[in-house]
Amino acid sequence: MPTHEVANQVPPLVGHDVADDPALLAGLRRYDAEWAEPELRDLGRLAGGERAQEWGRVVNENPPVLHTHDRYGNRIDEVEFHPYWHDLMTVAVRHGLHAAPWASARPGAHVARAAKMYVWGQVDAGHTCPISMTYAAIPALRANPALAAEYEPLLSSTTYDYGLRVPSTKSGLIAGMSMTEKQGGSDVRANTTTATPAGDGTYRLVGHKWFTSAPMSDMFLTLAQAPGGLSCFLVPRVLPDGTRNPIRLQRLKNKLGNKSNASAEIEYEQAVGWPLGAEGAGVRTIIQMVNNTRLDCVLGSAAGMRYGAVQAVHHTTHRTAFGARLLDQPLMRNVLADLVIEAEAATTVAMRLAGASDRGEETFRRLGLAVSKYWVCKRAPMHAAEALECLGGNGYVEESGMPRLYREAPLQSIWEGSGNVAALDTLRAMARQPESVDAYFTEVEQAAGADSRLDDAVARLRKDLSDLDDIQFRARRLVESMALALQGSLLVRYGPTAVADGFCGSRFGDHGGAFGTLPSGVDTEAVIARAVTV
Repeated sequence: MPTHEVANQVPPLVGHDVADDPALLAGLRRYDAEWAEPELRDLGRLAGGERAQEWGRVVNENPPVLHTHDRYGNRIDEVEFHPYWHDLMTVAVRHGLHAAPWASARPGAHVARAAKMYVWGQVDAGHTCPISMTYAAIPALRANPALAAEYEPLLSSTTYDYGLRVPSTKSGLIAGMSMTEKQGGSDVRANTTTATPAGDGTYRLVGHKWFTSAPMSDMFLTLAQAPGGLSCFLVPRVLPDGTRNPIRLQRLKNKLGNKSNASAEIEYEQAVGWPLGAEGAGVRTIIQMVNNTRLDCVLGSAAGMRYGAVQAVHHTTHRTAFGARLLDQPLMRNVLADLVIEAEAATTVAMRLAGASDRGEETFRRLGLAVSKYWVCKRAPMHAAEALECLGGNGYVEESGMPRLYREAPLQSIWEGSGNVAALDTLRAMARQPESVDAYFTEVEQAAGADSRLDDAVARLRKDLSDLDDIQFRARRLVESMALALQGSLLVRYGPTAVADGFCGSRFGDHGGAFGTLPSGVDTEAVIARAVTV
């Protein structure tokens, strides 16, 4: 029918290489991981292909289902996933996104893994949750050398072996974490779950966990109150004798986003756990896991921003309005360039932090990660909203994929500590490790003299840090300034002139509260070209 002729619609963005990302590839090469580029490109082409994109769509439209009992009334506590979920997990594990750096001493191993996580996470963010936690669990597991010797090879295996069986009999394992409780949230020291010594080296755990990530995992790292204080335990789903550990899945959370991934409330009913570290050292032990998952929060937010910027540029390239392509409208160019600049700033700092993991720069990483976790994850929801708006009404419908991006965006700012927790953690790091402040400024001031706007921002920051009055009240503004100075320094040193100039001219100068308020003179054409993938 003539009334149904389709015109001025945008072709799907499919068949491209998601890894064709200038900021990402530059970071890969800068931090000793250029050897991983061929595999990253293979993964990028898979991520940009029609098959993987269909996997991501379907698993979010068919979320996991909890089965507490079998047909006969026996308690089974199992989670059923769409088969495509297992396809996504298989690819992630095969490419080592879950644990490869711990099994290799190769320079740049953490950077290579971060780049692959960033690329593959753009297909579906939900399944990267158990992948991230498995990556993060291994350093904490090493607090018990005997358990590490038994399980680390299986956790770092590149075989995805789904199903509840005795862990030692499987060809690969996935780990989760179980920390928060309904009365405490981020205040894990308020946890009430108890751990009683059984006399054989194990403990019996009793309590309710409010938000247990990836409940289908083979084992959890969990916190409980032992006689000596809050402690960390390894709690498997299946015990060595083949019986189910009494971990009851009460319900799955009905979440805003992250629909493909299961998150559960669970109860331990005398569940068996093995200690990781000494009694009372639970926070110190599990914080090693948290610090690694926080890096993945930054990576996930950066990946979402890159996805949104690419989709916005693609749409406006093919869509016309008022007699011209949207891309050619001056105000739209301002918006698009601003989105690309924000995405590149996030990607560049994420890769720098991954590089710090490889190079053992723990003092810098401690503070750099805290400020970046706060700021990059805070920017992601605003970025997603603006990218969606570039598609107009087409972006508001589910088929575009943008609503899924929008729903996903707030998660990274909440997971592993909300904005306030991240901001206060920055203050705590500066107070407890003053050397981390020196390491931070040593990093930032490598760009000294290259851009006067950045120099002025760093000078203001030093002045603000010298004033301790009401510092908790001012923490968000202070941490934002630290994050911007770090991003600006990295872009001035390593980014293209157009991106660095646009960042410094707006974030340290004349910039409004919304995206699309870049000052005149920014080379928007050069900036936007960095988000063109086809």
